[in-house]
Amino acid sequence: MVPRSIGDRLRSARLARKMTLRQVAEGAGLSIGFISQAERDIASPSLSSLRRIAAVLGVSPQAVLPEVRAASELSRHRDRPICRVYPGAGIGYERLTTTFPGSRLSGVIMHERPGHRLEAERHGGEEVFYVLEGAVTVEIDGVPLILEAGDSLHFSSQRLHASWNHTERPTVILHFCTMDVFGDQLADGATLPAIHAGYPSPPLEAERFE
Repeated sequence: MVPRSIGDRLRSARLARKMTLRQVAEGAGLSIGFISQAERDIASPSLSSLRRIAAVLGVSPQAVLPEVRAASELSRHRDRPICRVYPGAGIGYERLTTTFPGSRLSGVIMHERPGHRLEAERHGGEEVFYVLEGAVTVEIDGVPLILEAGDSLHFSSQRLHASWNHTERPTVILHFCTMDVFGDQLADGATLPAIHAGYPSPPLEAERFE
């Protein structure tokens, strides 16, 4: 049996709740076109966008988010796969942070391919970008900022922000935010309205450092 893609899971959850693309888009603060592309595995949503879409659909984030297991307190670089929302997605994530009662930080290393763009969004909390390799453009409230290796940016996530790799080379970014992008807090017992537990965890493409 061929595993269902994350796009398939998003569409199935939407149809199960008899919601239109417009309703999901408005609830998640994203465009109708973007939701449609995400359902067809054309767009590569950010982890926070997938988290918000799941909330609108009333499903557990684990139903649509990659099965990126929580790291232990000690995270060895050779033990962390690079996980993508779907095979061929323009961005991959290495999870750095674990979860425990009261924890708020979510940290990843982002591996972004040339030309990849993360959609504009705003949400609660704050975040930090620190460029390890390459360069990236981060736009905040319509103002583009170019960050190169060694540069950092700390801002309120409530401001409209987007980012993209404007170069012809891969970019590696250390990223932290105070949003439960992996749904750990919900998995540990909190609930969303009308949780749908009928979908198993979605498949991953995993890469490892040699």
